[in-house]
Amino acid sequence: MENKPGDVKKMVREGYAKIAVKQTSCCPSASCCSGASLANGISKKVGYSDREMNAVPEGANLGLGCGNPVAIASLKEGDVVLDLGSGAGFDAFLAAQRVGKTGRVIGVDMTPEMVEKARKNAKKGGYGNVEFRLGEIEKLPVEDNSVDLIISNCVINLSPEKQLVFNEAFRALKHGGRLMVSDLVLSQDLPKELKDSIEAYVGCLAGAVKKEEYLKFMTMAGFKDLRIVNESSYPVDAMFDDLQGAQGAVVSIKVSAVKT
Repeated sequence: MENKPGDVKKMVREGYAKIAVKQTSCCPSASCCSGASLANGISKKVGYSDREMNAVPEGANLGLGCGNPVAIASLKEGDVVLDLGSGAGFDAFLAAQRVGKTGRVIGVDMTPEMVEKARKNAKKGGYGNVEFRLGEIEKLPVEDNSVDLIISNCVINLSPEKQLVFNEAFRALKHGGRLMVSDLVLSQDLPKELKDSIEAYVGCLAGAVKKEEYLKFMTMAGFKDLRIVNESSYPVDAMFDDLQGAQGAVVSIKVSAVKT
């Protein structure tokens, strides 16, 4: 039986609450769930530099991303940035360093434990230009036309209501504002056992849709100038034991778009 949106959100929230408390990755393979060294290893593979990983408070990087949206965001001093699914604050803190004291970063996450962890990390790192809000990305707690740029890292595909997410992102952006996301999409259908897995939802996979459908959601929301900046195969077999057959089905993409 297909999961309802509320059921999926509950699964994801509970899964990420455990990750926030235990500081593990979202990877359900028994061989790959172990703290900071794993998180840094995953982050390096998806595009973060050692300098970036060392520039944030300890515990901010949980290795949950599938790319580095900050690297493609062309942030500048004074920008107001919104991070969808901000987790423990890794991308938000990197963005905060680029926008400076005249800029601001707002992180939104639906998991209370993650928001609490991010706020502690912000205090620990002395980030006065970052705030974290509890909320769902399908109903963002931000005003209309209020942000210059939206980033998101391997979060939108978790949502069972992706069209709402992109609609909300479009609403929150100022005219001329930009969307820069790293996410997972499908090049072919997932094996049924993976698609039905609760762990796969937390591991960012079971909610993934075909690339064409993902881009259509963005277009339907009103975004223009869609551009795939980067595309690469995602190592499903490294995350899920005994699912080598799924390798090649999941693709990591970096996409940019504009609200004109």
